[in-house]
Amino acid sequence: MLTTSKRQDPSRSFHGAARPGAHGERSELKEAAAVADLVVPDDFSREVYCMLGVPLDAIGIHAALRRIEAAARRKTRFLISTPNLNHFVISQSDREFRESLVLSDLCTTDGMPIVWIARLAGIAIKSRTAGSDIFDALKTEVSPAHSLKIFLFGGPEGVAETAARLLNSQPGGVRVVGWFYPGFCSAEEMSRSDIIDRINSSGADFLVVALGSQKGNSWLQRNHHRLRIPIRAHFGAVLNFQAGTVRRAPPVMQNLGLEWLWRIKEEPYLWKRYWNDGRTMLRLLLTHVLPFVFWTWWLRRGCERTEDLIITQAHGPETITLSLCGPANAQHVDKAIPAFREATATKKQITLDFSNVRAIDARFLGLLLMLKKKLKADGAVPRFAGVSPLLERIFYLGGLDLTGSMGSQPENSHSN
Repeated sequence: MLTTSKRQDPSRSFHGAARPGAHGERSELKEAAAVADLVVPDDFSREVYCMLGVPLDAIGIHAALRRIEAAARRKTRFLISTPNLNHFVISQSDREFRESLVLSDLCTTDGMPIVWIARLAGIAIKSRTAGSDIFDALKTEVSPAHSLKIFLFGGPEGVAETAARLLNSQPGGVRVVGWFYPGFCSAEEMSRSDIIDRINSSGADFLVVALGSQKGNSWLQRNHHRLRIPIRAHFGAVLNFQAGTVRRAPPVMQNLGLEWLWRIKEEPYLWKRYWNDGRTMLRLLLTHVLPFVFWTWWLRRGCERTEDLIITQAHGPETITLSLCGPANAQHVDKAIPAFREATATKKQITLDFSNVRAIDARFLGLLLMLKKKLKADGAVPRFAGVSPLLERIFYLGGLDLTGSMGSQPENSHSN
């Protein structure tokens, strides 16, 4: 079991994140304690928001570490994703990639531009929590007496080995027990039995993958049930940072949202990707995010602040219908969670009736993403009824379609 080192000040600021105030520290520590108290955590217990079909967990670094600790202790599969600008752009045209994000067990926000856009959409993201932030926190916050065993997979040739040597020479809570450079080949070729066996035989707690976003997520999904290492994550540039082959941007540039500029200085070939991602995200901001903000506000303005959400159930032999009445928003999401849990436990076909829904927001769409994820694991999909044209438009703009697939349709394929 991982144990956080008591030598560390819990109010310390993490590399790449602005230091929160006292109130923010207490809130995050309270959130971490609540996570630690969960006996059997599930996706409904996550504070997930949906933006452009991608789930975003409103979670601080302390609570993220507690989730990792719990997964290591229970030896349960725990997939971490850290959506950044490039992830959002790819997810709009690559359904498999988008679903790999939805199927993750934790999605933290990587990049200040995403934090700013999320806040604009009414998403309660306080700060960025990049993969590098998580890895650095594990190095300093985990007690050396209960070190986390890491396997490094991917990266440029020689980088994983260099990172392993440097990490093992430093005091801290991370110990590298293996690494492997697969070379430049397909996700299928990297899935050979000898490679998977080598990873599994390491006895690691945490598999850190660095293969490029699409290939890395594809490889993790392809081998989800073959890998025995409980915690898995594609952390992109972490291996380069740890090996010292690429320097990470100073905290001030990260907090100003200018890390991309530093990365171009360090790796000039990235300029084209950042240029294309920036243009695409600007278009999505104008065509999806801002209209989503407007129409959710338009619906919300007709609701009384004291209006409640009422959920009724109607059971049939093979079906269960949940009828929602009132505002389906963050204020009332706690009322929907137990209803969704109870409904999924019946293993019946679930229909959600939105005929009397008066408002909806990104938080409730995030809960619906988690419902669809849960049902997909059981080989089922939810059905939607009574969705007005305006609600349908909001679903589309938020990136949650009303079909059996999770995530948004490509921009030009909306046909609902």
